[in-house]
Amino acid sequence: MEYSEKVQARINYATTYTTKTVFPGRTNHHNTLFGGEALAWMDEVAFICATRFCRKPLVTISSDRVDFKEPIPAGSIVELVASVSQIGRTSMVVEVNIFIEGMYQDDKHKAISGSFKFVALDKDRKPTPVLSDIEM
Repeated sequence: MEYSEKVQARINYATTYTTKTVFPGRTNHHNTLFGGEALAWMDEVAFICATRFCRKPLVTISSDRVDFKEPIPAGSIVELVASVSQIGRTSMVVEVNIFIEGMYQDDKHKAISGSFKFVALDKDRKPTPVLSDIEM
């Protein structure tokens, strides 16, 4: 397998899906998912995806352009999908989409999207290459 095929295989393997329910304790005064809760869920699934991709210690260094396309009401089912979209030398970007569907109907569609950037760290907590030729 060539290097690019191996990287694509790792990206495919690392893609992470998480399903959650929006219960009333996770909502704001409008009875919709609290934005901070959505961001925490997104960062967590992005971290899992990034870790599965490189298997190294990571830290989130930024979240870029999170778009809340529509509110997510209490009682909804949401699916978070995270996938590696960019790979740098010591960093990577993970795109996260949150899909919403009603509890009792088939109407799944995207409600929130954003990207999260991570840096890989060595044992001294210094940036280290995300991937090495040995791993590939």
